[in-house]
Formats: sequence, structure tokens, C-alpha cells
Amino acid sequence: MMPKTRDPNQSDEDRHEITPTQLFTAFSHERRQQTLAYLAQKPAAIALGDLAEYIAIKEERPSYEWYERVLTELAHSHLPHLQDAGLVHYDAADETVELAVDRRVVAPYLRLAGYDDA
Repeated sequence: MMPKTRDPNQSDEDRHEITPTQLFTAFSHERRQQTLAYLAQKPAAIALGDLAEYIAIKEERPSYEWYERVLTELAHSHLPHLQDAGLVHYDAADETVELAVDRRVVAPYLRLAGYDDA
């Protein structure tokens, strides 16, 4: 059984199935893991800047320059990748991001990756 993304406006038949390859590819980069771990703790959409700040701090490089680098990489690489996989909803215009699947879908993978609070 494949995990399915949630969208209250779609029927069960119309939901996107996430393949194991998409999940493993999503978890192949540490920033995507950090993104999913952070979003799994949040009940609603968050500002992209908050996510970038969290990751910069986790990487122990809390400078403005590093924050900008993380922000750019998230916006242009990681979030579109996670959105294409059906794991996040990323609104580039509003600069918000939220988990698109139930956190139970990603929790086992996060625990395997060392995120014990998932």
C-alpha cells in the first residue's frame, strides 16, 4: 500500500500515490530530511524564512549569509523536489510551506534518519 497525499478537495481515487523511490530520493538529502522533520512538528503552514532559519541553526551556521544560502536552496531545489514527490505543499508566491501527507507517513523514515522526535 502506497502512502497518499492528503487534499480535502480530492476523492481517495484522485490522490497522488508516493512511490518508495520518491520517498527514498526525498530522504537522500539532509536538508530535505530536516525540512520534513520540522514540518512534521507543525500543525499548519509555516513561513519559508522560519524553515531556513531553523536549518541554518541546525547546521550551526546562524549567519545572515548562510540563512540566505539555505533559503535560496530550499526555494529553488529542495521544496520543488518535495512538492513534486507529493510530500509538501509549497506556495512560492506566499513563501509558505506545509506537510502534504499525514506525519505518520514520514515518521518512520525520519526515525531511521536519526530524528528521534518524529
